Amino acid sequence: MSGDAPVSAEQRRREEELTATVLASFDQAPDARTREVLQALVRHVHAFVREVRLTEAEWDAAVAFLTAVGHITDERRQEFVLLSDVLGVSMMTVAVNNEASGDATESTVFGPFFTSDAPRIEHGGDIAGGAPGEPCWVEGRVTDLDGQPVAGARLEVWEADEDGLYDVQYGDDRVAGRAHLFTDEAGEYRFWGLTPTPYPIPDDGPVGALLRSVGRSPLRASHLHFMVTAPGLRTLITHIFVRGDELLASDSVFGVKESLVMDFVRHAAGSATPDGRAVKSTWSSTRFDIVLAPEGRDGDAT
Repeated sequence: MSGDAPVSAEQRRREEELTATVLASFDQAPDARTREVLQALVRHVHAFVREVRLTEAEWDAAVAFLTAVGHITDERRQEFVLLSDVLGVSMMTVAVNNEASGDATESTVFGPFFTSDAPRIEHGGDIAGGAPGEPCWVEGRVTDLDGQPVAGARLEVWEADEDGLYDVQYGDDRVAGRAHLFTDEAGEYRFWGLTPTPYPIPDDGPVGALLRSVGRSPLRASHLHFMVTAPGLRTLITHIFVRGDELLASDSVFGVKESLVMDFVRHAAGSATPDGRAVKSTWSSTRFDIVLAPEGRDGDAT
């Protein structure tokens, strides 16, 4: 039966009765939030099935797809996060949990490649760890909404190398393209990394097959990840993107926001660097000033 076929009144009654029965089964859930979430899920999923008149063969295919997503997921690869990303669910969750708050820096997707054990570097240190790519000088200042510097803020930074791979994708326990550092008393930070380049999300699994089946590209716009934490302030998870990248309008996980698009200035090989480091190749530089919202602050959409 197609989605355009008429549905009789009796058929509609039976379907609505089933939904009501399933909803009622959660009425006695002791936790109100669990009850709210599960009942909303049932309402939306049932409405989806009814809207498209989902066939049993299509549902079997969906179950097989989700099973494949589970089978390929392990401690190094999170295919469910990838699925959430390409469906825009990750970005929608980010949106509803990070309401606009004055001039606070916007959030974007976390991505599947963060690790909690990145090495610490001092100011001016290098996160590349031997990863291939063009050197990039990154600097900025972390402040609160009142413009006051945030000293001691922790910045986690991570990125792919010029081959489009994160260290954890190599499978040899290397640590490269990631580190953490702390802002100084003026809220300033600075480090060397790699000039971000485009890369595909892992597309050798079921999510990649899904994208190919609908003619979508797996490519992500060039970016560098940040997670910034400080006591009393809302944790920020974000990226910065490279102005001029042709993929900004078609990022495969919908993560691009205009406020996060930065100028990456290119410099000739051998030209002077901010910290006096000798760089024989071309290199780039950018500045990313970060504004953190108060922890628990209600959004201000004005």
